[in-house]
Amino acid sequence: MVVVDLAFRERRILLTEDKDFGQLVYAHSQQSTGVILIRYPAGVRKTLAEAVVALVSRVEDNLMGSFVVMSPGRVRINSHFR
Repeated sequence: MVVVDLAFRERRILLTEDKDFGQLVYAHSQQSTGVILIRYPAGVRKTLAEAVVALVSRVEDNLMGSFVVMSPGRVRINSHFR
């Protein structure tokens, strides 16, 4: 919870590969500025940085307060998470 609290205090969106952050935010109602859960298999990891930059550029205004699941070729944004 320390990482989520720090991101919230600094108004930062948390990028993670740890599914437990989703559990913290949803099940435990942990305050969060936003979470991007990255689900990229090893075979396509080289495209990850470019994909994150493209996502932020494309939906920047919708990231604050959202829970995003990002996988190759697919992005799901749950903005009801706020």
